[in-house]
Amino acid sequence: MDVGLLLLIALCSLAYWLYSKNKDYNVLCFFTKRVKTVSGAPVETIAPIAPGRTIFGNAFDVYGFDHAAIFQHQRKRAKEMRTSYLEYGMGAAVYNILDADNMEAVLNDQNLITKSIVYNFLKPALRTGLLTSTDKKWHSRRKMITPTFHFNILSQFEEIFKAESIKFVQQFAKDTEIDISLSELIPRFTLNSICETAMGIKLDDMAEQGDRYRDNFSMIEKCFIRRVSNPLLWFDKIYNMFVASEFESAFRGVHEFSSEIIAKRRTLLEHEIKTRMDQQTPDEDIYINKKQRFAMLDTLIFAEQDGLIDHRGICEEVDTLMFEGFDTTSIGLIFGLMNASLNPEAQRKCYEELSEHIADDLSNVDVNQLSKLKYMDCFVKETMRLFPSVPIMARQTVRETQLSNGLILPPYTQIVMHVFDVHRNPKHWSHPDEFQPERFLPENYQDRHTYAYVPFSAGQRNCIGQKYAMLEMKTLLVVLLKQFEVLPLVDPKEFVFHTGITLRTKNNVKVKLVRRQQN
Repeated sequence: MDVGLLLLIALCSLAYWLYSKNKDYNVLCFFTKRVKTVSGAPVETIAPIAPGRTIFGNAFDVYGFDHAAIFQHQRKRAKEMRTSYLEYGMGAAVYNILDADNMEAVLNDQNLITKSIVYNFLKPALRTGLLTSTDKKWHSRRKMITPTFHFNILSQFEEIFKAESIKFVQQFAKDTEIDISLSELIPRFTLNSICETAMGIKLDDMAEQGDRYRDNFSMIEKCFIRRVSNPLLWFDKIYNMFVASEFESAFRGVHEFSSEIIAKRRTLLEHEIKTRMDQQTPDEDIYINKKQRFAMLDTLIFAEQDGLIDHRGICEEVDTLMFEGFDTTSIGLIFGLMNASLNPEAQRKCYEELSEHIADDLSNVDVNQLSKLKYMDCFVKETMRLFPSVPIMARQTVRETQLSNGLILPPYTQIVMHVFDVHRNPKHWSHPDEFQPERFLPENYQDRHTYAYVPFSAGQRNCIGQKYAMLEMKTLLVVLLKQFEVLPLVDPKEFVFHTGITLRTKNNVKVKLVRRQQN
């Protein structure tokens, strides 16, 4: 038979095979299984499909983009699509959520607790702690750590937050006014706080190591974006071959810092237990004296003694909780103080409330007093609405999953929840881009969709440290605003936002502190 004829038959056969497969697969997206509907209607009747930049669907839509370009791409696409939408990427469909109804459906689904594939990019740094683990391991660790964030323990942590806040403000004790960079100072404050509260270790003699730890996480975030923006680097073999060596020192530095923290705490804990035994402390109080602080790390060390976790497991959870404890909270405080500077009326209301409930002697501030600051609570919540520390959350299906809106998601569909856009969705918020703390007064949020505001996620994988974060943020705001007025130094229109692991600005956030005249 003629070679040309054979070739023609082969090409026709291939074309027919591709056509038949395209009923269920987006062939040019590396055989991505398509999303269907329960009714059999076109999927576009429920969720529009975003156009891709290349013939490979959306796989290369952010190829080569930096942090800022990715952020702008996500915001532009949200405005164009105006509703939750679909993309087809590298071997998987991607369902992008922009509204509270879909957010609720996903976060409340007991079968949707597996994190998206992009969380694997964090495992070289965070390993498989609470943030990245799933199934039995996640359930076991969550159950183990949850008691360490009980209200009674948080009340003890408040003493540390207060001491660290006073120490932070004392940096400016001799100044009547001073310009400061929040982007540089606040992360140091939050890292000190998480180490002393959750880890039981003061960083007073480890300042340089703490600075290097934060620098290393900046490098890790660059690595994360590098992989997110290049689908070829989603494959570990390609990443390890061409890129991994650039960031190896950052991963190693993070692990060395957490290992040093663990070693120090083990030594201190052994000394504390020996001291209590020498003092003939009752057996039931040797491991936890309710009158003393009980660090989260202590819980893990005692669990190790009971065979519930090993040393590697302790390292996993320490890496995770240190990162989440210092980074996300620092972002909330940076944007909170920025909002105070840009919204003088809101700042005035916070100060008047402080003057009413908080005495000038800040050493007596406690959890009960902070709970009376209702307007400040609204202020912090509105800050997290406009500037959620984690602007995106993502899960993936492990089996075919039917959503309440009629979509049928195939296995390994990536579900991307755009918290930033849900928090600014005009369907849920009037004047969504304006800073209005009053939205969170009880009389104003009763009819609002519960899942229109999810800065700490929701459902069974909600943030374990949300009360911890709120307490820390409010404490620093109280101590700082009690003594200083915060004035703006930068026009917010000049801010360039970018998405990495968390929400940031490309430029440093700076403010002016002006000492208040004491009556």
